[in-house]
Amino acid sequence: MQTFAYQRPATVAAAVKAATAAETKLLAGGQSLLPAMKLDLSAPAALVDLGGIAELRGISVGGGKLTIGAMTTHAEVAASADVAKAIPALAALAASVGDRQVRNRGTIGGSLANNDPAADYPAAVLGLSATIQTNLRAIAADDFFKGLYETALKEGEIITSVSFPLAERAGWQKFRQPASRFAIVGVFASKGPAGVRVAVTGAGPCVFRVKALEDKLAAHWSALSCEGVRVDPAGLNSDLHGAADYRAALIPVLAARAVAGS
Repeated sequence: MQTFAYQRPATVAAAVKAATAAETKLLAGGQSLLPAMKLDLSAPAALVDLGGIAELRGISVGGGKLTIGAMTTHAEVAASADVAKAIPALAALAASVGDRQVRNRGTIGGSLANNDPAADYPAAVLGLSATIQTNLRAIAADDFFKGLYETALKEGEIITSVSFPLAERAGWQKFRQPASRFAIVGVFASKGPAGVRVAVTGAGPCVFRVKALEDKLAAHWSALSCEGVRVDPAGLNSDLHGAADYRAALIPVLAARAVAGS
């Protein structure tokens, strides 16, 4: 790991200003960035630590939505009585992220900004039609995830919070890789203000929706509706953990389990 400058601002405005310096990266939970730096896969000249910004933390419910501050940790989401009451599937998802260390350091904003293809939170954000609020604008989930480790965020733009509409029904299922606990395939299904949505993580280079499952579940919200739905394996991930056709076959199975548990 190379040497680097370090700043810990107290406000979003100060963080935005500090982040304009060349070769500077924002540090949220650090569960992806710091390992990359240790392996010399990333070598920023400076880090701007968002951990000291109080306004980026917290959980609230009101106006038909659940709002979570970007620097709220996975463990805080998992343990929140407000989350468990408002969207139980989201609390379950947070509890399934990584291990205890990752859950106590990793943050929802950091996870979304990184957009790992096997991360859990993108499935919930897309599956619930959430809105990502930044220091500049509000970004709909359908517009946020662009590709492998790619999002709609602009240079210097910081996620401040995420707002989830309260769903009538929602469920989450993950077939995880036992060592990393990342999703080989993860499915988040919901029925709410944005209609029926089924979002998949782990199976492709970026989180995506499955219209065939959404159409079936919109007609009848039941695990049985997922039976017989075929997902095209073209473009899906294929690695030592599972071939593309294996992942494709898992998607409707996990969707059925998510619906059954909603």
